[in-house]
Amino acid sequence: MHVRAALTQTVMLIANPIYDVVFKYLMEDNKIAKLFISAIIGQEITHLTLRPQEFLGETGLKKSKKTSKTGAILPTSLTVYRIDFAANIKTNEGEKLVIIEIQKTRFPSDIMRFRKYLGKQYADINNAEEVTMGNRKRKIGIPIISIYFIGYRMEFMNGGIIAITRQCKNLITNEIYHVKEPFIESLTHDSFIIQIPQLTQKRRNELEILLSVFDQSIVTNENYHLLNVKEEDFPSKYRPVIRRLQNAISEPEIKTKMEMEDTLLDELELIEREYEKALEEIKLAKKQAKLAEQRKRYLEQQIEQERKEKLRLEQEAEQERKEKLRLEQQTEQQIASLKEELEALKKQLNKKTDD
Repeated sequence: MHVRAALTQTVMLIANPIYDVVFKYLMEDNKIAKLFISAIIGQEITHLTLRPQEFLGETGLKKSKKTSKTGAILPTSLTVYRIDFAANIKTNEGEKLVIIEIQKTRFPSDIMRFRKYLGKQYADINNAEEVTMGNRKRKIGIPIISIYFIGYRMEFMNGGIIAITRQCKNLITNEIYHVKEPFIESLTHDSFIIQIPQLTQKRRNELEILLSVFDQSIVTNENYHLLNVKEEDFPSKYRPVIRRLQNAISEPEIKTKMEMEDTLLDELELIEREYEKALEEIKLAKKQAKLAEQRKRYLEQQIEQERKEKLRLEQEAEQERKEKLRLEQQTEQQIASLKEELEALKKQLNKKTDD
């Protein structure tokens, strides 16, 4: 029975959500977005709203006067795809409004763009709400939850799904606080990181099953546009996700944009390689310049040592000349003195002879 059931499993081709256009198409469905985000953050979302268009960042190819070495149009927008939601989540204290910030990239060089965008979220005056504190109305920041889908492996953490959740602790008593303090909620946030290359075919819980739609080991074609899944592998509540991704295949505009994104990524990888090559050349040039500077300093030191040695020898020669002159003068004085003594002796001798 089990073998027969396995043989009748339905194989489905779905669009690869690692592509921004497919991910956008997936998350534009409110029911699916709510399902996805609730599963990742582990909290029930009662209401989810896609935030205004100005909060969206989409990767694409736009008209540009600049072209690459291959002649292709260079992108005027970059590699991070961003989408924000306002969500009401159910907590022990009741419903709470939060901002769900989702960012997706394939490149580790985008870390500072993540940080810059997060800074804008904190600085945005619209990301605040009015509450009553101490019988007075005050504005506090709406809590932010950030979710990062990254297409590369982090250096030290191997988990496919990593949660960075805050813990408030009294360092004197070691008491753990379980309440939510507006001051802390306004200034800190929880994060969830999905490392797409770390999503293996192990399906140990429902979240791993859901995120398996990002597993790049199940691609079916060489351009990575399609993935091969079995509908029966997914719990019934998650099947709308794969059906939505299946529908994406039939959208001509999505296929076109996937091809455009391939072109963009090829160009970016070329730029990245050229950049890395330029960095290596700069490093080599700096190393050579450093060696040349060291050589220069060495030669200058040698010249200075030779100059000092020459000066020392000249000084010694001068001292020897002076000593020689002194000895010559001393010798002359001694000779003169001896001559005088000799003359005196001669005179005495002559005087004695005469007597």
